[in-house]
Amino acid sequence: MIKLPETKTFLFDGPAGRLQALLDMPRKVEAGAAAVVCHPHPEHGGTLENKVVHTLARAFVGKGFAVLRFNFRGVGESEGAFDEGRGETADALAAVGEMKERYRGKPLWLAGFSFGAAIAIRAAAEVRADGLVSVAPAVSRVAGAGGPQPGCPWLVIQGDEDDLVPAGDTIEWINSLEPGPELEIFPETGHFFHGKLVRLREAVETFIDENLKKTGR
Repeated sequence: MIKLPETKTFLFDGPAGRLQALLDMPRKVEAGAAAVVCHPHPEHGGTLENKVVHTLARAFVGKGFAVLRFNFRGVGESEGAFDEGRGETADALAAVGEMKERYRGKPLWLAGFSFGAAIAIRAAAEVRADGLVSVAPAVSRVAGAGGPQPGCPWLVIQGDEDDLVPAGDTIEWINSLEPGPELEIFPETGHFFHGKLVRLREAVETFIDENLKKTGR
């Protein structure tokens, strides 16, 4: 029987104003780690309620993480306006700071979908995250950006029929990185992972399990 997480809604301080958030926590056990999950493009309907974002959060909660999902500036109840990824990266860093304050000394992972995956990649490199999961990352926003790549365990999940983030572009970008992330290609899968969310959750859970065992945390 799947236990639903305990969820709290709140606002926290971001660089452009207050940011709307949901905190998902395991029931009746103390969280052993923390994660921040970033949603897709704000100008194309992306919010913290996105199904892929929700699936990522459930995967982390199932492995004992407390998970912060938040709306980027200008989305839902979050203050501010869209800032082409620059301000949204600052929003993600503020979310990381919020979770580090709440879960001091715990491992901190990041994850994201599409635009949110690109933002999570930038943030993970800056804060030296303990792990990173990128689902259909918006390659155009990170390829050739010149910044450091994350040095943590890193998984990229990509659909082979993605018409928004072509698998070939993702593979080419990953091949340019050293050492780069692990890559898992889902067959017969489009950008939004319709019909593949259970498999997505299981792939993320497996990656978390493997890397928590390696670190002993």
